Amino acid sequence: MGKAVPRIIKNRAKELLELYPNKFSTDFEKNKASLKDLGVQLTKLEINLTASYIARLIKLSQTKETS
Repeated sequence: MGKAVPRIIKNRAKELLELYPNKFSTDFEKNKASLKDLGVQLTKLEINLTASYIARLIKLSQTKETS
Protein backbone atom coordinates (compact mmCIF):
# COMPACT_ATOMS: atom_id res chain seq x y z
CA MET A 1 0.00 0.00 0.00
CA GLY A 2 1.14 3.49 -0.76
CA LYS A 3 1.19 6.57 1.38
CA ALA A 4 -1.92 8.60 1.89
CA VAL A 5 -1.78 12.07 0.38
CA PRO A 6 -1.62 14.74 3.10
CA ARG A 7 -4.51 17.17 3.36
CA ILE A 8 -2.32 20.19 2.62
CA ILE A 9 -1.27 18.64 -0.71
CA LYS A 10 -4.91 17.92 -1.58
CA ASN A 11 -5.97 21.48 -0.75
CA ARG A 12 -3.09 23.01 -2.70
CA ALA A 13 -3.81 20.77 -5.71
CA LYS A 14 -7.49 21.73 -5.74
CA GLU A 15 -6.63 25.43 -5.50
CA LEU A 16 -4.12 25.21 -8.35
CA LEU A 17 -6.59 23.28 -10.47
CA GLU A 18 -9.23 25.98 -9.93
CA LEU A 19 -6.78 28.80 -10.72
CA TYR A 20 -5.15 27.17 -13.76
CA PRO A 21 -7.55 24.57 -15.19
CA ASN A 22 -5.95 24.61 -18.66
CA LYS A 23 -2.38 24.08 -17.40
CA PHE A 24 -2.93 20.54 -16.14
CA SER A 25 -3.86 17.21 -17.70
CA THR A 26 -4.00 13.53 -16.82
CA ASP A 27 -0.28 13.21 -17.61
CA PHE A 28 1.91 13.20 -14.49
CA GLU A 29 5.06 14.45 -16.25
CA LYS A 30 3.25 17.38 -17.88
CA ASN A 31 1.75 18.32 -14.51
CA LYS A 32 5.21 18.31 -12.92
CA ALA A 33 6.52 20.59 -15.65
CA SER A 34 3.52 22.90 -15.26
CA LEU A 35 4.09 23.18 -11.52
CA LYS A 36 7.74 24.08 -12.10
CA ASP A 37 6.75 26.65 -14.75
CA LEU A 38 4.29 28.29 -12.37
CA GLY A 39 7.11 28.86 -9.90
CA VAL A 40 5.30 27.35 -6.95
CA GLN A 41 7.68 26.91 -4.00
CA LEU A 42 7.49 23.18 -3.37
CA THR A 43 9.96 20.45 -2.55
CA LYS A 44 10.54 17.60 -4.98
CA LEU A 45 8.27 15.30 -2.96
CA GLU A 46 5.52 17.93 -2.80
CA ILE A 47 5.73 18.51 -6.56
CA ASN A 48 5.39 14.80 -7.25
CA LEU A 49 2.48 14.35 -4.84
CA THR A 50 0.68 17.44 -6.13
CA ALA A 51 1.17 16.50 -9.79
CA SER A 52 -0.10 12.97 -9.25
CA TYR A 53 -3.09 14.13 -7.20
CA ILE A 54 -4.04 16.68 -9.88
CA ALA A 55 -3.87 13.93 -12.52
CA ARG A 56 -6.08 11.74 -10.34
CA LEU A 57 -8.63 14.54 -9.85
CA ILE A 58 -8.84 15.17 -13.59
CA LYS A 59 -9.26 11.47 -14.35
CA LEU A 60 -12.04 11.22 -11.74
CA SER A 61 -13.85 14.25 -13.18
CA GLN A 62 -13.65 12.77 -16.68
CA THR A 63 -15.11 9.45 -15.58
CA LYS A 64 -17.95 11.23 -13.77
CA GLU A 65 -18.78 13.18 -16.93
CA THR A 66 -18.98 10.05 -19.09
CA SER A 67 -21.16 8.05 -16.72
